[in-house]
Amino acid sequence: MICRKFETEFKNLQADLLLDPERVSAAVRAHVNECADCSRELKSLEATMLALDAWEGVEPSLFFDARMAARMREARAAAPAGFLERLRARLEFGSNLHLRPLAAGALALLLLIGGGTYAGFMSMESPSPTATSATVRDLQSLDQNAQVFQQMNKLDEPDDAASQGSN
Repeated sequence: MICRKFETEFKNLQADLLLDPERVSAAVRAHVNECADCSRELKSLEATMLALDAWEGVEPSLFFDARMAARMREARAAAPAGFLERLRARLEFGSNLHLRPLAAGALALLLLIGGGTYAGFMSMESPSPTATSATVRDLQSLDQNAQVFQQMNKLDEPDDAASQGSN
């Protein structure tokens, strides 16, 4: 646990305290020397860095690359059993065919078809009624109301009594 007094400075200056202690302020160096928690943290970091310096990686065999290439050729040459195995092998070993552009093109085509279909449905709405003149509406209402039409015809006919009296 690091003390609260120089917590942020200590975290920022840990590498400098180990590699170049002269770059760090005298107050921080004095605090690290006096504070047990901070000096323990610094010694732990120093031990970790020394362990990493002493570590040596394992050297691969001289024939590692040749054997790996031979195994890869064998795996590519072996015919996969079924469709899923062939698909897995294609994805694992790759091919000359790149699937991302194909997938992007298929998605774009799907969006175009879907958008066109949606636009077609939207244009199939019922057409707005056209504005008709008052005369046309009156004639249409007269055609629909036969009683009014008959009464109009009666008004047009001359009275039988008036026509007989004038003769």
